[in-house]
Parts: sequence; structure tokens; C-alpha cells
Amino acid sequence: MKLQYSIVALVLLGFTFSLCDLIVADLSSDQQALLEFASSVPHAPRLNWKNNTASICTSWIGVTCNSNGTRVIGLHLPGIGLTGSIPENSIGKLNALRVLSLHSNGLRGNLPSNILSIPSLQYAYLQHNNFSGLIPSPVSPKLIALDISSNSFSGSIPPAFQNLRRLTRLYLQNNSISGAIPDFNLPSLKYLNLSNNNLNGSIPNSIKTFPYTSFVGNSLLCGPPLNHCFTISPSPSPSTDYQPLTPSPPTTQNQKATNHKKNFGIATILALVTGEEENSKSSGILKGKASCAGKTEVSKSFGSGVQGAEKNKLFFFEGSSHSFDLEDLLKASAEVLGKGSYGTAYKAVLEDGTTVVVKRLKEVVVGKKEFDQQLEIVGRFGSHPNVMPLRAYYYSKDEKLLVYNYMPGGSLFFLLHGNRGAGRTPLDWDSRVKILIGAAKGLAFIHSEGGPKFTHGNIKSTNVLITQDLESCMSDVGLPPLMSPATMSRANGYRAPEATDSRKITHKSDVYSFGVLLLEMLTGKTPLRYPGHEDVVDLPRWVRSVVREEWTAEVFDEELLRGQYVEEEMVQMLQIALACVAKGPDNRPRMEQVVRMIEEIKHPELKNRPSSESESNVNTP
Repeated sequence: MKLQYSIVALVLLGFTFSLCDLIVADLSSDQQALLEFASSVPHAPRLNWKNNTASICTSWIGVTCNSNGTRVIGLHLPGIGLTGSIPENSIGKLNALRVLSLHSNGLRGNLPSNILSIPSLQYAYLQHNNFSGLIPSPVSPKLIALDISSNSFSGSIPPAFQNLRRLTRLYLQNNSISGAIPDFNLPSLKYLNLSNNNLNGSIPNSIKTFPYTSFVGNSLLCGPPLNHCFTISPSPSPSTDYQPLTPSPPTTQNQKATNHKKNFGIATILALVTGEEENSKSSGILKGKASCAGKTEVSKSFGSGVQGAEKNKLFFFEGSSHSFDLEDLLKASAEVLGKGSYGTAYKAVLEDGTTVVVKRLKEVVVGKKEFDQQLEIVGRFGSHPNVMPLRAYYYSKDEKLLVYNYMPGGSLFFLLHGNRGAGRTPLDWDSRVKILIGAAKGLAFIHSEGGPKFTHGNIKSTNVLITQDLESCMSDVGLPPLMSPATMSRANGYRAPEATDSRKITHKSDVYSFGVLLLEMLTGKTPLRYPGHEDVVDLPRWVRSVVREEWTAEVFDEELLRGQYVEEEMVQMLQIALACVAKGPDNRPRMEQVVRMIEEIKHPELKNRPSSESESNVNTP
């Protein structure tokens, strides 16, 4: 019996030694593959890989191992100055690799065929390099995200892409890919971009529900959502003169001639909206064509809301111009700027050339007294340079209007997300920081001036308006208490988890929303669904998951990584954002502290300035 136990023990011991040898051999082969890569590809000095006794799992930059340190599962080297070609016998040998991030470098030549086919590979980020030749095939069936955009790949899309059933993101834009698009069978696909290539033929039914921005820039491509394939002769394209649902870019002199169809009386717009809303909940004016509105005969009135002696009751705040009245607004030419949570905004040009924004509120549930009292408080904030001043308002039973200055610089949303793709001028790092410092100062002023119970309540990038000097102005201040519960209950990707209705919005929930705004600025991703911008992300959750896995570089907007930036500043801003979106309100800093921390990123010498006792107790990240 003792002999049997001894034999079993020896067998188990031998198995253990064999397993250890296998683990060492696997990690050793991973190390050799990485050293082969580093020795063949020129790189920046900070790539500190050396063939020494130090563990590659803990000391090599960009290398991530599994929990027990036996295999390399992640390689993260974005924007690190890699140039040259990747040798065949290097990265492709990391057969436990799950995440590969080499984007924003100067890698060139063919992409080795054994890289995308690594069986364990789930995420491949190779965008913004100079790879050329054919896209390798086959590819890993476990792929979840593949980004090879902004390279020089040619040839057709490999048939192997057709059945990647776990794939959620596929970005092939800005290459020289040709041929027809395969009839994809990708049940998990949420994000697709094939724009700016040489693709031809019709768009398969399996992907025609993606927005037109996924396919533009392929002159020989047709079918929904692009032009129909059966067009026989050249003719004007179908009218696309619809009213935008997101803030429009500034109108230039060259654009004025093409925009004349959109400019009709604001009274016409409002009356038409009122009439259509009685018959349809879809607010048809916002989706209809301007030419149709121009043929409709309507009276110059705000529906049933503006009547008789009430017409001139436009209330102006102290310091605002009294050079126009409600009748002047009725005569003004106007265009729809966008539809937001609380109503529709119109750009109105008065007869004397003055340009204002008129916001038509919907679902206001308070009476005139409460309305007046709330807006009296809002009117105080216009003295701050980073808060949009409310010039005037109108209240009647059926119409509630707010009048603001017009901001030709558009919104932060447009600067971050508008017209992404080839030819776009990205918003650089210093400009983003300048805008967010201004927004933070405006919000801190609102909190201090309005008192402990007054909040902004609707912080998002479309409500951060921009001057031509990139100064930011917070708009839509203090409106939640006026609105119906149905309006407030609508999904808001910026809203703190505890702020389930307007009564639960606090200073700390505003801070959470501002933290999401910071994450939007850092990542370039949108936390709300907008027309043409379907890449909606729960930003706090997503960023926490990425940072937890030490993929920090994957967090940042690729447009930032292509430009001039300071990595340390970006990481510090990310830490501030994560502090703002802490799940518990008590764990979030106050806005005055957020302002201080952001300013210290650009001006470290400010860290030595005196601070109040209350500020010194904050848990800074």
C-alpha cells in the first residue's frame, strides 16, 4: 500500500515538474517573441525591454500577463514611436494574446499573416499606421474589436470576416480597400465604418441599417443608406433639407446661399410645430422638409399661446437689450438648431440683424409664479463669463420661450464629434482643457451663487456652448424644476445613479455629470445617442473596466493621440474624471475643488497656494 502511495506521489511530482517546465517554456517563448519584435522594429527609448532576469510581466512597459504570470495576454504600445515592419516570427508567436494595441505609430509594410489569426485574439487596434498590402486572412474567431483604419491596406475584405459572430466593432475606414462588401453574418456587430475606400456594388441587406457615415467616400457604392443603385440618369439627389437634431456648425458666408430654404419665420415654425404635434407625437417639423413648411399657410402667432395683449409681454433681465419685443421675434427669419431634452432651439435673425436663440420649452408643469421665481435665480448667473446669460423669456398658458445670445462657435459636442473622418480638424488637447476649465468655473459659480439647493441639472456637451475664442458657456441652467417628471425620467447618459428625478439632483450629482463630460472629452465617445452618432457608451463603467485591466492608453481619443499632447496631463485629467464619477456622492469632490485640480494640471505651481480647511480634507485622486 505504501508502495502504491509512493508511486502516485512520484507520478504527481513528475507531472508538476513537467507543468512547471511547460509554463516556463511558454513564458520564455513569449519573451523571445517580444525581443525579436523589439530588435527588428525601431522604437522610442522608453521601450525598456531587456533580456534579463526581471519578469516581463511586471517590469516591461506595455506587457500584460494573465493572473498567474504564465503567459502574455496583452500588448499595449500606442503612440510609442514604432517604425518599420513587424517580423513574421515575433508578435504572431504570442499564442495566448488577447489584446493587441499598436495604433498611432509608424509601422509599415505588410501585416504578418499570423497576427490576426492568433486563436485567443479578441481586440486588435492597429489604426493610424502605414500598413499596406492585403488584409491578412484567416482571422481569430474570438475577435470582438478590429480597427485597422487609416492605413494603406488594399485588396478586398477577406471572406473570413463574414462569420465573426463575436465581432462588435469593425473599423476599416481610410484605406484603399476595393471590391464588393461581403454579405456579413455578424449578429453582435454594433459599430461599423467602411468609409473612404474604393468599395463598389450594393450594400448588403445585413448591414444597410448602419448610418450613411459608415459608407461615405466610396464613389462606386450604392444602396441604402446611400443613393439607390437603380438610378438611370444623373439627377439631383433627393432633398435632404431636414432640420438637424443636433447643434449645427457655424454658418459661413459661403453656406448662406444654400441655407436659404431653411430660413422662414419663427412664427411659422412654432405654429407649424403646434399644429403637427396635435396630430403626431413625432414633432414632424423637426424631421420634415423646409420646402413643405414654406408652402404651408399659417398665421403669424405662437399657436394658441400668444394672444391679444399678451403679445408684448416679453420679460427682459437687467442688463439685457430691450431693442426688440415679441412682435420682432415673430417677424424674424429662423432655422432649427436642435432638439434637446427640454425643447427645441431656433436661431432667429431679427430685421435689424440681431441674432438670438429662442428655446421653446415643452412639458413645463409649473405655474407662472414658480416659473418667474426660478428664472429670476437663473438670471443672476449671466454675470459670469462662463455661464450663458438668459436675455429674456415669455410665459403664457400654452407657450414658454427663453431667449439667449447666439453662439457662432457651436457646442462642445460638435467640436468633439462633428464630421469625424478624413479632412476634419480635431480639437487639440490644450483647447479641450481650456474649454473644460471654463465649464468647470461656470458650474462652480452656479453652485456658489445659487445656494445648496440650486443645481444645473442637465450637464452635457450640447449644453456647453463655445465662443470663437474657445471660451465655454454653460447653457440650459436650472431648468429641471420647471419640467414634467416624464421629461426628467428620459435616459440621460450623464446623470448620476442617485438622480432618478429632479428632486434628487444635487451639487454632487452635477459633479458626476461633469465627470462624464470630462470622460467624453478624453475618450471621444458619446454617452448619449444622437442622430449619426450611434456609438453610445456607459462611459464611467467602460473607463473603469479598461483602467482596471491596465489598458489605460485605450481610453484616450485617437484624435488626441495623433496630435500634440502631454501624457501625464491626460492621465491626471482621467483621475479627476474618475473621482467625479465615484458611485457614492460623498466620495465626489465639490466643483470648486474640481476647478482647482484642473488648473493645477496646466499650472503645477498653483498646488502650493493656500487652501481652506474644507478643501484640504477632500479625497483627491
